[in-house]
Order: sequence, then structure tokens, then C-alpha cells
Amino acid sequence: MQERILNNNEISTFCRQMAFLLQAGITPAESMHIMLQDTENKDGRKIIRTIYDVTSKGESFSTAINSSGVFPEYVENMISLGESSGNLDTVMSSLAEYYEREELISDSIKSAVRYPIIMILMMLFVIIIMMTKVLPIFAQVYEQLGTEMTGIAATLMNIGNVLSSVSLILLIVLALVAAFYLYMSRTAAGKKKLGDILEKWRPTRSFYMDIARGRFASGMAMTISSGLDTYRSLDLVATLTANKDMQDKIAQCKQFIASGATFPEAIAKTEIFSNLHSQIINVGFKSGATDTAMSKIAEDYDRTNTQKINHNLAILEPILVIILSLIVGMILLSVILPLMGVMSSIG
Repeated sequence: MQERILNNNEISTFCRQMAFLLQAGITPAESMHIMLQDTENKDGRKIIRTIYDVTSKGESFSTAINSSGVFPEYVENMISLGESSGNLDTVMSSLAEYYEREELISDSIKSAVRYPIIMILMMLFVIIIMMTKVLPIFAQVYEQLGTEMTGIAATLMNIGNVLSSVSLILLIVLALVAAFYLYMSRTAAGKKKLGDILEKWRPTRSFYMDIARGRFASGMAMTISSGLDTYRSLDLVATLTANKDMQDKIAQCKQFIASGATFPEAIAKTEIFSNLHSQIINVGFKSGATDTAMSKIAEDYDRTNTQKINHNLAILEPILVIILSLIVGMILLSVILPLMGVMSSIG
């Protein structure tokens, strides 16, 4: 049995393949047999073999999924719901779409975080090279001219000399920073911790709340279209979000419904969405198309969040380039201008 929970891309691929096979009228056990023959990855074959062995003994597909131990609780619950309601193929297709959307969100966030980190590291690398390699060359020129560097240039060169003398310690620090970055970006615990930090940090709090709203809308669309009532849907969707504010709002929404409020009324009172989106839900609820309304809202948030990321990156790129240019220019000018003065006095 695998200990690692499958990532978004792996789950979406599995669910998409199962949806195709089930829609073709193939049973879960036969589907697993087909997928087992087509899978070359060792870990993938092990997972599918486990599911196939359980289903071939007459157990339900949901039982087999649970026994594999590699799927999130939400996926297990949705598959069990799909089997009991007789629309497993629809549920698998909905799960595939949901986790495809989650993968796109994850990739967008990684790009937004990775790019400035790489640019900042490049800036630091260039500045350190300037201080440790370039400035000493100018110092030799000054020495040959019978003078020495002063002011900012001298200060920066002294810092560069210190960095050169502790280069081993600097490399160790950089290695620790790289290890910390890998931990925060590659491990489940690190990703959760990073997400918690960014959700509370004022500049990114609003953005992460919009992501949570999109996930909520997408999850509600999937559960309602699978035949669940809104209260049970809220129970399942609450397991999808790690955002504390959204979890509190979902709990409040359930309380309002338990007190007799309709789903649109509960959504409006908890202010999960804007007034416009709340009105869309109200219209969808009255027309019996709440799942469709939720799906449209999820798409709207996906589009808006992607635009925000692209917009911020478009602003950040020239800003970082300008900062790097100013720093390098300041270093060079602090050396060249006094040097030109010395040369002109000699001339």
C-alpha cells in the first residue's frame, strides 16, 4: 500500500480514464484490468493492482479505492456517493475536472512564487560577484594610481572581502535556504505551512480568499450535480479547503440552513460571495440549476485569479529589473566617477 497521497495531476488522470471506461459500459473491475495492462509506471501498476485485486473479488469500487490508501478522503466519499446513486461515471468525470482545475491553480501559484524568488537570487548573485570580484580589480587600479577607493565603493568592497572570507559559511547558508525552499514547495507539510503564511499575510490574503471561494464553488457544483442536497454538500466541501476563514463561513452557512434559511439566503448572510454572485446562486436555486450557477462562479474565479497573477507578474518583472539595474549602476558609478576625477587630475 502506498503511503503518499496522489497529487492533483495523478488523481485527475486516473479519474478521467475511469470516466471514459465507465461511460463505455465497462465495469470497474474490467476497467482496472485494462488500465493495468496500459500502465508502465511501477508505482502506478502497484496502485491499480491493489484496486483490481479488491474489485475482482466482488467488492465495490469505493471499497477498493479506500483500500489503496492513496486517494484523499474527499475522492473516497465522492466515489462512494457515485456508486450508491448509480452515476459513478458522472462523479469520476466531475472529479477529473475538479482536480484539473486544482492543478492549474497550483501551477499558477508556483509560477507566481517561483519567478520573484529566482529574480531575487539572481540579483544577489550579481551583487555578490560585483563586490567580491569586480571591486577588487578597481581597487588595484586605484592603488596603481597612488590613491584608494572611498565612500560607498570602499564600504561595498569591505563587505565583499568579508563575504569572501566566510564563503564556506555563505555556501552552507545558501544550501539551507535551498533546502528550506524545497521543503516549502515540495512536501505536503511545507506547502500547508506556506499556504497558512500567505493566507494570513495582508498583501496575499485577499488573493487566497478568492482561491478558496473558487474551490468552494467548484466543490459545490460537483457535489450538487452528483445528487447531494446543499447541507451534505457543504459537509463534503468543507474538507476541501484549508482556509480557516472559509471553513468558518461554511460552518455558519450550515447553521443558517439548519435554522430554516434557504441555501441562497445562507450564502448571502455569510458573505461567502459578492452580491452579484449571490444573486446568480439565487436565480440558479429557483430554477433548479444551482450546480450550473456554482460552476459558472468557479470559472469566473479561476479566470479572475489567473488574470491577477499575470498582472502582478507583469508589474513585478520590470520592477525587479529596474532595482537590479539601479544597484549595479550605483556600484559602478561609485567607482568610475571618482576614478574619472583622478584620471582628469593626472591629465
